[in-house]
Amino acid sequence: METIAIRYCFKFEDDTQEIFNLELDANNLEIVGNAPAILPQWTNLDFHQCPHCPLNTNTHPNCPLCVNLANVVRRFDSVLSYDQVQLDVITEERCVSQQTTAQRGISSMLGLVIATCGCPHTVYFKPMARFHLPLSTEEETIYRAASMYMLAQYFLEKKGKTVDIELKGLRQIYINIHLVNSTIVSRLRVASKTDLSINSIIMLDMFAKAMPYVIEEHLDEIRYLFAPYLLSADTG
Repeated sequence: METIAIRYCFKFEDDTQEIFNLELDANNLEIVGNAPAILPQWTNLDFHQCPHCPLNTNTHPNCPLCVNLANVVRRFDSVLSYDQVQLDVITEERCVSQQTTAQRGISSMLGLVIATCGCPHTVYFKPMARFHLPLSTEEETIYRAASMYMLAQYFLEKKGKTVDIELKGLRQIYINIHLVNSTIVSRLRVASKTDLSINSIIMLDMFAKAMPYVIEEHLDEIRYLFAPYLLSADTG
């Protein structure tokens, strides 16, 4: 099986390290080989199950998102949110390095894991995961999410399907993600000894909560980036 490798290396101030060698199936962009051999009880699907979860325990005894969070929670259970880390993210194309907080670094990695875990509500972010941008800013994420969604509309139009240029579907995707994040936090309050994993999810959720409002009110803030296109349309 062909895979896409993404390595997250966390080096702490006491010179200890945690290294995650994440692999995505190159065909379906789902994370592989990331589940622990023994799954903790908090990964059971019916333990604080998301109210809008379409899965059932007959076919999915465990939540696919929590299964892929379990190793992260276990390995960082003695780390505090604001501990300083040297983070190196290595892909085939490039290496990104930054001195940051543990919660920001882990939040970046969790964004990748959540997008590729197989949860029906997070699968829409697989294109962003394929072109993963570690430690992206809010403006970068707005641009990437909106661009991803509009490219999906292009492919839908090619198939003769109805397209959504108002981004209503993207708003709903983020509303659903916010509910997923909120429920995962409830699970992690049971699973975690420190607040690190919880705060890392909350950092992701801050954007998920804001995105519907950003689409509605503030997407015009990046309009200036497209001035050449708009000028050509006005003069054409």
